[in-house]
Amino acid sequence: MSYVVNGVECLPIVEKCEGCERAKEVEGAKYCTSYPQPERKWSHGVCNFATHVKAEKDKTGKVKVNPLKASKRAARGR
Repeated sequence: MSYVVNGVECLPIVEKCEGCERAKEVEGAKYCTSYPQPERKWSHGVCNFATHVKAEKDKTGKVKVNPLKASKRAARGR
């Protein structure tokens, strides 16, 4: 079952989307109002549109540094 909006086919939300404010019920099924294929958004981790998931902080304390920027800072003497 799918839902078509402006020519784009929207697929029903997945279990991980339950509780998100962007989920909208249409004809007895829930669909994401921000992304037509919610399962693909969750395939690489947390969906960036999810309103019900809090971002976790990096607990290791390590800061990612861009090596190119680091070398330019070192060249300037910073």
